[in-house]
Amino acid sequence: MEYRSLGRTGLEVSCIAFGTDNFLDPTPEKESTEMLNRALDAGVNLLDTGDIYAGGEAEKMIGRALKANGRRHEVLLCTKVDHGMSRPGVSLDDEVPVLAPNRHGNSRYNIIRACENSLRSFQTDYIDIYLIHRPSPEIPMDETLRALDDLIHQGRVRYIGCSTHPTWAIMESFLISQQLHLNRFVVEEPPYNLLDRRIENELIPMAQKYGMSLITWIPMAMGVLAGRYTDAKKYPKGSRAEYRGGFYKERVTQRGIEVGKKFAKIARRIGLSPAQLAILWTKDQPGITAPLMGPRTIEQLEELLPVAEMTLDDETREACDELVPPGSVVSDYHNTAPWMKMKVL
Repeated sequence: MEYRSLGRTGLEVSCIAFGTDNFLDPTPEKESTEMLNRALDAGVNLLDTGDIYAGGEAEKMIGRALKANGRRHEVLLCTKVDHGMSRPGVSLDDEVPVLAPNRHGNSRYNIIRACENSLRSFQTDYIDIYLIHRPSPEIPMDETLRALDDLIHQGRVRYIGCSTHPTWAIMESFLISQQLHLNRFVVEEPPYNLLDRRIENELIPMAQKYGMSLITWIPMAMGVLAGRYTDAKKYPKGSRAEYRGGFYKERVTQRGIEVGKKFAKIARRIGLSPAQLAILWTKDQPGITAPLMGPRTIEQLEELLPVAEMTLDDETREACDELVPPGSVVSDYHNTAPWMKMKVL
């Protein structure tokens, strides 16, 4: 397993990380636990989750798995705050009522409340990397950073970051951290794959210049690059577009599917599956620390793990660039980011 520096922190992170959005939704706990243990055996050391995954149950499942295998010390646990709890007006711990209007957003109140819930769910004393899931434009950044800084000083959080934030907001956070002598964001988690390369225009150059780590999500374009979809109006049984709908199905476009078909031909030509090439392409793009693989099954995990030992050659990189040029987009994977005004037609 190759390890890469997590920004300026000195931490070493596996070149592919484990995204756990499928844990318990739909993958059963037994298989999810098996995948977690197999990934650790292979050298993967970053587990990424969030306080809303599987309605908050994913954090609890990860906590049970790490307690059972005794390997908490091997893992960098990354979770997120913002989207709130699974049921209005109720926290995830012991059905304790909370103030419903304050159960989301990047206020001090919500950050501290959510962190305490996540610590209980994980059955641990600290979270390695704590992310702001989405921006809260109505809340001043210094309010958010002071709360996160306090959590670091209290030992409950070790590093902080954000997910799907615009470049200008991250730069604002750096300025505030410098002015107020607060810990700064060390990680950003943006959506990134061959179908949506917009982060190459500003975010990646900024991250490279200022030593910020990029852990990217949705590298297989929600299965479009893996050949899962053949028709933008007919979704395979069990696919996210089919059973989750909403913004998931908005990401599946005929234009993206056509690119995916050509991408699959490139993959087969070099002896890889489309899923493997999708992860490999993202892993070896300049400025990327690690993509988040999110397998549903142990078989999918076994297919993806060998990518850690592969290197993207220049000829294949250029062939992919011909499909979707650097910095451009054919399908919108920033569609959960209200700040992204550019729409893909």
